[in-house]
Amino acid sequence: RRSELAALLVDEVADTPDGLRLAVARSKTDQEAEGEVLGVPYGSNPQTCPVRAWRKWLEVSGIADGPAFRAVNRHGHLSNEPLETGSIARMVKRRAVAAGLPAAGFAAHSLRAGFATTAARRGVPEREIMRHGRWKTQAVMRGYIREGQLFLDNPAGKLGL
Repeated sequence: RRSELAALLVDEVADTPDGLRLAVARSKTDQEAEGEVLGVPYGSNPQTCPVRAWRKWLEVSGIADGPAFRAVNRHGHLSNEPLETGSIARMVKRRAVAAGLPAAGFAAHSLRAGFATTAARRGVPEREIMRHGRWKTQAVMRGYIREGQLFLDNPAGKLGL
């Protein structure tokens, strides 16, 4: 969630041999702030690997503590303040446009929907998608899965027409 990204502190991310260990202190579904731990494994593609991207971000930003993701002004100066949630939404839209996609179809929520859709399309069991995305019910989680499964295991495709 964008609120969790904006609130994440550097000391809540542990770099381990298996990937990143994120301690999410509070979330929309954890109002009592019991906290949860999430694992972010290495990606198979070095260009899109979240672990390598995290390490590079720390290297180029020089951040050692405080907010993990911070605002950058128009002059390229890094703030000490955490990134605002609205900035995350605008960033997702800019990256969509850079990829040749229409900005109108994307928002910060697209990150969760994209995760759920891609995981489902690749055959990840629903219980695992729910656990990682921290959805409480299958119905809510399924609402995030876009048409990515429309033709996957479609019985009409198995009729030999």
